[in-house]
Amino acid sequence: MILNYIVNIRFAFLGKPVFELKIMAGFNECTRVQVPAALHLCRLGYTYFAECGEGTPVGRLDKNNNVLTDEFLKALVRLNPEQKLHDLQIFAKFVLSKLGSDDLGREFYQVLSSNSGIKLIDFENPENNSWLVTTELPCENQETGDSFRPDITCFVNGLPLAFIEVKKPNNAEGIVAEQSRTNQKRLPNKSFRRFLNITQLMIFSNNQEYDNANRVPVQGAFYACIGKQKAFFNVFREEDEKFGPKYPYREVSEDTEKLILKHRNCLSLKCHPEYATNCKVTTPTNRILTSLLSKERFLFLLRYGFAYVEKTVEKDDGEKIKTLEKHVMRYQQLFASFAIRRKLDEGVKSGIIWHTQGSGKTALAYYSVKSLTDYFAKKSVPAKFYFIVDRIDLMEQACDEFAARGLVVQTVEDRAQLMADIKNTQLVKSADGRLEITVVNIQKFAEDHGIAIVIPCGENSFYVDNEKAPVDISAGYNTNLQRIFFIDEAHRGYNPEGAFLANLLSADKHAIKLALTGTPLLREERESWRVFGDYIHTYYYDKSIADGYTLKLMREPIETHYKETLQGILDELENNSANQIQVKKSDIDKDKIIEHPKYLNALLDYIIDDFTSFRVECDDKSIGAMIVCKTNDQARKLFELWNERYDFALSVIEKKREEVANMAAEKLMHYNASFFEKPLKASLILHDEGDKKERKEYIVDYKKNMTTDFLIVNKMLLTGFDANRLKKLYLGRKLDGHDLLQALTRVNRPYKDFKYGYVVDFVDIKENFDATNDRYLRELNKTTEDSGLELSADPGQVIIENPEEVKQQIKELTDFLWNFPTENYEEFREVIDGIEDKEPLYHLRKILEDAKGLGNRIRSSGNVELQDKYKNMLPGGIPVLLREVERRIAAINFKEGNDHSEDVSGIINTILDSLDFEFRKGISEELKIIINSLREEAEKVRAEFDANFDKKEDKFVNLIEEFKKYFREHGYIPKDKTEAEGSIFYLKDVMSKIKEINRKNRALKSHYKDDEKFVRIHKRIVEANEVRAQSDKKERPLLSKEEFEIQKSLIEIKDSADDLFEKNPGIVENEDKLRKDILGCVSHKFMDLDLAASLDDRKFISNLISNEYINQYNSYGV
Repeated sequence: MILNYIVNIRFAFLGKPVFELKIMAGFNECTRVQVPAALHLCRLGYTYFAECGEGTPVGRLDKNNNVLTDEFLKALVRLNPEQKLHDLQIFAKFVLSKLGSDDLGREFYQVLSSNSGIKLIDFENPENNSWLVTTELPCENQETGDSFRPDITCFVNGLPLAFIEVKKPNNAEGIVAEQSRTNQKRLPNKSFRRFLNITQLMIFSNNQEYDNANRVPVQGAFYACIGKQKAFFNVFREEDEKFGPKYPYREVSEDTEKLILKHRNCLSLKCHPEYATNCKVTTPTNRILTSLLSKERFLFLLRYGFAYVEKTVEKDDGEKIKTLEKHVMRYQQLFASFAIRRKLDEGVKSGIIWHTQGSGKTALAYYSVKSLTDYFAKKSVPAKFYFIVDRIDLMEQACDEFAARGLVVQTVEDRAQLMADIKNTQLVKSADGRLEITVVNIQKFAEDHGIAIVIPCGENSFYVDNEKAPVDISAGYNTNLQRIFFIDEAHRGYNPEGAFLANLLSADKHAIKLALTGTPLLREERESWRVFGDYIHTYYYDKSIADGYTLKLMREPIETHYKETLQGILDELENNSANQIQVKKSDIDKDKIIEHPKYLNALLDYIIDDFTSFRVECDDKSIGAMIVCKTNDQARKLFELWNERYDFALSVIEKKREEVANMAAEKLMHYNASFFEKPLKASLILHDEGDKKERKEYIVDYKKNMTTDFLIVNKMLLTGFDANRLKKLYLGRKLDGHDLLQALTRVNRPYKDFKYGYVVDFVDIKENFDATNDRYLRELNKTTEDSGLELSADPGQVIIENPEEVKQQIKELTDFLWNFPTENYEEFREVIDGIEDKEPLYHLRKILEDAKGLGNRIRSSGNVELQDKYKNMLPGGIPVLLREVERRIAAINFKEGNDHSEDVSGIINTILDSLDFEFRKGISEELKIIINSLREEAEKVRAEFDANFDKKEDKFVNLIEEFKKYFREHGYIPKDKTEAEGSIFYLKDVMSKIKEINRKNRALKSHYKDDEKFVRIHKRIVEANEVRAQSDKKERPLLSKEEFEIQKSLIEIKDSADDLFEKNPGIVENEDKLRKDILGCVSHKFMDLDLAASLDDRKFISNLISNEYINQYNSYGV
C-alpha cells in the first residue's frame, strides 16, 4: 500500500497533478535536512527549545528582534558580576536599541565583539555562555506584518546570532532560489532590519556536495553575512581533516530527539531508513555546522571574523556618498589565521602566505591585526603593525582598504619619519580605541641617494648612513613591544643583502615577518627564503576557481586571416627597413616595426572588431578590455591612432543626428538608439604619461563610471589592479613567471554570469605559461597536502580552459547550428515551439550558455562552413536564441502545471520572458516604466503563491483558474499603457486575495502548533460542513459548525495521534494498522469530548488524519 502510494505520487509529478508533491515539499526540507541539523547542533552542545515565554526554561522572547530577553539578562549578570542589575538592564535596552540603525548592525557588532567594558559574550570560556537552538522561529515586523521564518535559529546568551536555511537535495532551484530570496526580498526590506542587524552568520544548505564546475551556487552548503543589497554565498572547505570526525560530540538524549521531532510534527520520521543516514556527522550540512557553529569556531568568528567596509563614492551627478558593506572571513582567511597562531605557538616568527590573486590578502592582514592584537595581549605584550608595499598605487590601495575597515592608518614620507616611528615604543590609539597600522612604501626610499641605507649595529640597533645618526630600538624591548610586518607582493623578491627592507627587518630580530604573495617564492630563483622562511598557508587557483572567487581563463588565438594580415605587414615593414638602410634583418630594431602606423592600424582593426563582436555575443555592453603593449612608444602611438578614429566616429554620428533631425517622421523608423551609440573609448596609462591625478581619474572612469571601454598600458596596472568588468586582455608583449601570471589574472575576477576571463594572445604565451605554472604546481606540491579537488594532469588547465572541453563545446554548437534554422527568427521559434519535452531544451540551453564568448575560437577555427553559419545567425546571435529556448521551457512548465500553483510560476515566467523580448525590440520609455512596475508586481504574486501550503483549498484553486483565464483572454503582452495598467491593477487584486488566504493559513497554523497537516485537515472539515449545510439531507456538521470549536476538538485529536507516533513511530509502515489505530484515537476522543458522530463521520476524519501522516512519511524519501 505504501509503495503504491509512492508510485502514485511520482506518477502524478511526471504527469499532470503536482499538488501532492508540492504540499509535502516542506516536509522534505524539514526531515531531510532541518531536523538532522537541529539534532547535530545539540551534539555540538546547543540546547533545543520548542517554546518560549514566561514560565518556560528560556523565558520571554522580544518579538521585535527575537532576543530571548531573560536569557540575555542572565548572561549579562553572569559575565559582568561587578555590575549592578539595574545598570545591566539599562545597558541591555541600550544595546538592543542599536538594532534599528541603518548600519548593517555595526554599532551592535562593536559591542558584541568587544572584550572590554560590559561583555555580551565570554570569548575565552565557551561554556560560560548559553547555547540555544530552535526551528521555524518567525521574524515578523509587528508594524508592517512582513515576515520570514528561518529554518533554524541559533542563540548565544539569548541573542539570535545565526540562522540556517535548508533545502531538500537535488532541488536544482533550492540554493539559487534561496540566494535570490535573500538578496531581493529580505536584505532590501527595512521591515527586517532589526532581525538582520543582529544576525551575524547565515548558512544555506541542500545537503549536497559542491558542484565545483558551476560558479552559481546550485548545490552545497554555503555561508554568508548580511548586506544592504546582496549577500555573497561563500563555500566552506574544512582544512583540518580531524576536526569534524574527532570533534567531542555530545550524546543527544532520547527526550531531546522526541522534543525536536514533536515540535516539527514529524514523529514518524525516526523509523524511516533515511533518517539515520541524514543524521550522520559527515553530511554536507552537518559538516559546515561543525566547522562554523561549534562553540570555539563560532566565538572566533564573532570576535575576529567580520569587517565593516565603509567607502566614499562619487555618484554620476558629482555627489559624494558613503557606502557600507559587511564582510565575513573567507575560509582560507580563517585557516590562515589559525596557521599564523600555530606557528607563533611553535616559536616561528616569519613565513609566507601564498593566497592566489583575488583571494583577499589585504583583508587577511586586517583580520590578523585584530587576532594578533589579542594574541599578544594575553602575553601582556602590545603589538605594532606595519604593512610594507613597493609601489605608490599599492600604498594608496592598502591605505584605502584598511581605513575603510576602520583601522587608524599611518603613513611615512621618508626614512627619518619611519626610523622615528620604529624607535617610538608608544602605541598611538584613536579616541574610540580603534586599532592602528602603518603603511610603508619602500619605493620612496629607493628615490633617495645612497645604497647601504640601513646598517645593522648590534642585535637591536641600526643607523642610517645618509644621516649618520644611530637609531637604537633596544628601548622598545623594555616594554616588550612586538612589531609585526606584513610584506605585500613578496614574490617580487626582496634582496636579503644590502636592500633597505631586508636590513630594516633584520635590525629587529624579534619582529614577526608575514610575507603575502599571490604567486609563490620559487626556491631556485629567490634568495628571499632567507628573509621570509617557509610557507605558513597556501590557497591555489584550483580552490579559488572552484570557490567562485576567480574565473578560469580562455586563451584565444588570433583569427587566421587577421594573423596572416598582421604578419604580412610586419614582413613588409621589415623588408622595407632593411632595404632602406642596407642592414641585415636580424639587426633591425623590432620595436620600431611594431610601432609603425600601418601595423598598429591593422592591429586596431582586429581588436575593435573582435571586442565589438564579443560584447554582442555576451549580450553585455558593460564589459571592458585592456591592451598590453610591448613598449611605451607603441602604447602612445596606438592611443593616438585610437583617438583619431574616435574623433572621426563622433563627427559621423553628429552629422547623422543633424540629418535625422530634418527627416520626416516615417523615415525615422529606420533609426534606433543603438545607431547613435558612442564609439569605443580608450585611456592611456603609462608611468611617464600625465600625472598621478590624471591616471587616477582615468582609472575611476574605467572602473566606476564605465565611461571608458579600453585601457592601453605597457607595464602599469598589470599587478594589483582589480576591475571586475575587465574581461578581455589583448596581450601584445611576452611575459614570464610572476609577471605573466599577474597580468593574466587581471581578467579573472567574477563578473555577472561570466564563466571565463578572456586573453587574446598576440605573442604565443603558451610555452611560457605552461612552464611557469608547472613550476608553481611543483612548489605547491612540496608545501601543501592534497587540496581535496581533482586536478588536471596538465598543470595549465588549472587556470586556462581545457582545450578538449572547448572542442566539445564547439562540436555541440556546430551540431546545433546545422540542425536549427538560426538565420530566421520566426522559423527558429516555430521549431522550438514544436519541442514538447524539456530535456532536449535543457541540453540546448546548456549548449548556448557554453557558447557565449566562443566567437573568437570559432572565427579562428579554420572551419569555413561553421564560420559562415555562426556569422549568419539572426541579429543578436546566441543571446536571442538562448532567450527563445528559455521561453519555451517556461511555456512547457506552464502547460504541465495544470490547475495548481505551478501554473502561476509558469504564467509569470512566460510574462516576464515575453516582456523582456518586447524590451529588446524597443518600446517607449513611458511604457518601459509601467512594464517595470508590472514585472515587480508579477514577482510579488509568484512569491505569495509559492508560500501557500494548501493547494487543495477551493478558494486557492478558484483563484488560479481565474488567474489563468485572465491571461488567456488578455494575453501576456500589454499592447499599450492602458492594458499594462490594467494588468497591474489585476495583479494587485490577485495579490490581496492570495495574501488573505495565506494570512488565514498562518493564523490557523499557530493554533495547531505549526502543524500544516492539521491546518489542511481543519479546512477539509470546514469545506465538508459547507457542503452539508447546503444539502437537503440535513446532516449534522463534523465536530461543530463553529471553527473555533473544530479547532478545540481537533487539537485534542492531534495530541492523541502524536502520542501514538511517539510510542510507536514505526506504525506508519503498516498502513492498515495505522488507519485502525487512528480511527481508534478519533473514536476515543469523540467519547472523551462527548461528541456525537456516526461511524462514517469518524472514518472521514480519521482518513483525513491518516492520509496526512502517510503522505508526510512517504515524502521523507522523495
